[in-house]
Formats: sequence, C-alpha cells, structure tokens
Amino acid sequence: MRCKITGLTIMHCTRKTLAALFLPALLALGSVAPGQEKPARPSPPPPQEDVQARIRVTTNLVVVPVTVKNAAGRIVLDITRDEFRVFEDNVEQRVDIFSNDPFPLSVVILIDNDLETRVAEQLERTLPALAAGFGPMDEVCLARFDQTFKECKGFTRDADQLLTQLKRTHVQSSPPRTPAGGTLESGPKINGIPVPGASQIPPSGINLRGQPTKNVDDAVFAAANLLKDRGRERRKIILLVSDGVNSRHNRVSFNDSVRALLTGGISVYGVGVGNAYFNRELPVVSKFTRTTLTKYAHATAGDVFYAAKRDEIEELYPTVFEEARNQYTLAYTPRGTDRSLDYHAIEVRVKRPGLSIQARDGYYSGAAPQ
Repeated sequence: MRCKITGLTIMHCTRKTLAALFLPALLALGSVAPGQEKPARPSPPPPQEDVQARIRVTTNLVVVPVTVKNAAGRIVLDITRDEFRVFEDNVEQRVDIFSNDPFPLSVVILIDNDLETRVAEQLERTLPALAAGFGPMDEVCLARFDQTFKECKGFTRDADQLLTQLKRTHVQSSPPRTPAGGTLESGPKINGIPVPGASQIPPSGINLRGQPTKNVDDAVFAAANLLKDRGRERRKIILLVSDGVNSRHNRVSFNDSVRALLTGGISVYGVGVGNAYFNRELPVVSKFTRTTLTKYAHATAGDVFYAAKRDEIEELYPTVFEEARNQYTLAYTPRGTDRSLDYHAIEVRVKRPGLSIQARDGYYSGAAPQ
C-alpha cells in the first residue's frame, strides 16, 4: 500500500518513507529532543538482495501544534518534552517527536470586506503594518470576503510586493450598525427626528430583514483550500480580521470548515474589530455575532485578539505572528484507540502549574470535504 499523507496524519508508510517525508521537514532546523544527539549521517542503502527482507511497518503520525502561556498571557518557550502529556480519546500517548523551533509561516490574511464605515476606514489604514510581521521565509496570500470569497492573487514572499498589495487594499463598508440586540438604524434625520417616508438603513453585513449576509464559513473553507497543499515544514494559519458577523446562508457548514482546517493542519487566528471588540467579554453574544472568531480559534489551536483603535490593531499583528511561529510541535503514533473512528479527540496537558494550553480539539482520519 502506498504512503498516504492527510493533513495531521501520515498513514501506511515504511520507516524509510516516513523519514524521507516527515523528518526532513520537522527536524531540518535541528529539532531534536533535549538530551539527545542529532542523528548520524545515514548509512548507504543495503545491497539489492536485502531490500525485500526489510521489515515494513504501518504508522499514523499525528502532529499537534501547541501554544503555552503563563498567567499574564505571555508565551512560555522553555517547556521540555517530559513536561507534556498528550491524550487521544482519553488514552495517554507517548510523544514520539518533539520540537520547539520556530517554523516559517504560510498565511492567508482574510479581511472582512463589509464593516461599518468607521471600522473599515480605521482597519484599512492599519493593513500596511501587517507586512512588518513576516520574515523572508514566510509566504502570504491576501484575500477578502463578504457574501463571496475574493480570491487572492497567489502567495508571495516578496516583502515589497506584499506591502504594495496591502497599501492598495480597499475595505468596503456599510452604514453603522446598532449595538447587539438593538434595532436597525433609521434613515435621514432632522434635529434627531426621522424624515417621513425615508427607508431604514441596514447595518453592515445585515440585510433589510435584519439577517446577516456575510459568509464567514464559506470564506474560511476557501482559505483552507488555498493552504492545504502548502509544505509540511510550514506553519499554516488563517488571519481572520472581522467583526464576527456570520450569515445562516453559508454553502459550507461550520463543521465542514473545521474538518478542512484540521485535516490541513491549519490554525485560525482572529483579530476582532467593531462589534466583536465590544462583545468580547460577553458569554453569549447576539445571534448575529455568536463567537464566530472564538469557535474557529478554539477548534484549531489558534487564538483571538481584540482591538478598538488603529494603534491597538497595529500592535496586535506582530503578537499574532509571534505566537503562531513559536508553537511547540508534538507528534505521536496513536496507541490503544479505536482506529475505525473518523474523529479523535485530543487533550494536551503540561505538568508545570499555572500555565494555559492551546491545542486543537482533535483531528479527522479521513480527507477534508471538497
């Protein structure tokens, strides 16, 4: 059976094929466990007559990126392999491969293209600051969405080209929307009194019937498809900048989008602006902004940051990329779990007290929906 690589899992591989495909990508930067020596240069291949006698093994290698933070919310970078515990379907697993080396990034910047006018203008002025967060080995694709996904022009590693794209990006806007749970903003007024016969103006991302029109799930799914085939040696993320409004008319469900993200090894990092900022501490937001950013981040080992002012937004960008770049990478071969299941839950713990863990909730054995 041929070697098969699907997102987080690598199946039906010989030891030689596994080493050829995975270890150069994960360990090329010198990623070895503490106390271990780097592997010696491989010996020459055995004579032809010995090839058929070699033992073949089947393995599913599950790769889990993990972020560790202290009580102040700062990234902790000195955790050792022995301090981590990994559970799959409540069965503890042995960590076979460990790395805390920074990885180059493959990023889709996904910009909400239907924000309130004030928020859109403010966000647009911050976009050039995004370019400073990327290094020469990173690759970036810039996309937008509202009811449809605005395809990006391809990935680029050219910092000048990216800066030019960001400066030329126009974020479309709609009239201001009312706070969560409020009524639609009325039309023209004179001395605070609505003009007779004037029609109501829908808030951003909302139609005249009060229903959201922005399709976040479709946009995230499309961005995941752009990232799924990027190199295995790269950290793949979606930077979702939005107010969190999501319609009920997505062609792709939230669950299918998450499946595509997990099988592609992709994390979502959110920057919440507009109403998302003002609703950030509410346990239950309005039905139009029901923690969309938080749900994607939690499911994929990402994170969410919020800002209300231009300078605050600009300060968040390097924070997001630093966190994404400096995740730990744990990999294990599942043992003692039911391999016939399609979905497997993952839990990561750390023995050191006072720390918080961000890791994806699980993974799918099968391929992502197309």
